[in-house]
Amino acid sequence: MNIDMIRASAERARGHIRRTPLLSSPFLDEIAGRRVFIKPECLQMTGSFKARGAWSALSGMDPEQRARGIMAYSSGNHAQGVAWAATAHGVPSVILMPADAPALKRANTAALGAEVVLYDRATEDREALGTALAEERGLTLVKPYDEPLVIAGQGTTGLEIAEQAAEAGIEAAEVLVCCGGGGLTSGIALACEADAPGLVVRPVEPQGFDDVKRSLEAGAIQRNNRMEGSICDAIVTPQPGDLTFPILSRLCKTGIAVTDEEALMAMAQAFLRLKIVAEPGGAVALAAALYHPEELERDTVITVVSGGNVDPAVFTRALALLPEAS
Repeated sequence: MNIDMIRASAERARGHIRRTPLLSSPFLDEIAGRRVFIKPECLQMTGSFKARGAWSALSGMDPEQRARGIMAYSSGNHAQGVAWAATAHGVPSVILMPADAPALKRANTAALGAEVVLYDRATEDREALGTALAEERGLTLVKPYDEPLVIAGQGTTGLEIAEQAAEAGIEAAEVLVCCGGGGLTSGIALACEADAPGLVVRPVEPQGFDDVKRSLEAGAIQRNNRMEGSICDAIVTPQPGDLTFPILSRLCKTGIAVTDEEALMAMAQAFLRLKIVAEPGGAVALAAALYHPEELERDTVITVVSGGNVDPAVFTRALALLPEAS
């Protein structure tokens, strides 16, 4: 896994993946007590950064292997990205999704052309189920984060951040990234190492599901002892990936964990001040910037809003946290 793979992925993505902007708001700066820039991957194809990794994986795959069909497991964002990329390449896809995944994500995955198979995330092992299903049907499994081509695709976000930071005159900043298995965080870290060494990457997770934070502190992979109980479904994973963790441990600073309520408040502020829609798991990095100032070391932060595929009821719950005077 290296910067050349990320650059090659960026070339294959031209004309297919959006270059999302770098946004800012003086209102958010005031809350955070420092400059805050936002990379809104909620504006990406399929509503999250996962489209980058999915396109990278399918476009970089052997055509004969791709033609046999694609398999993926996901709570929704990787699912939608793979379904979209598979349909765009004219091949079938089967997606294994938890039965409690947001209804919007399940519906969108099917609408993008995939066959959706449901499982119980509390009692069943998605990796074992997905591997078995792929073998049974002769499909090619595209893992959500522990796959070099996927990491390379997510790393294109980092290439854009590095370029946009330079354009904005940002030489030193902390880059806060919503983190599940670590594909996006490790990809961005590799890109920043090469193109913007003054940018320090830090993973952000939900409290109680901070396996990456604990793993970095322990120097070895730690598992979450449960897989349900947070509204941040998009980034609840069992543990860091075997491929992603060495990259994270080499390049990333200490992780930050935020509460579900802080994620909801960040969603509300993102809508109010930036007019963007974030999902809970996609808002945790912004939550860290706004509500954990004591854990930050630099006067400039860049936060990735990694996805915006939120059910209306959850979004309404977030907006209800705004004070009436806002």
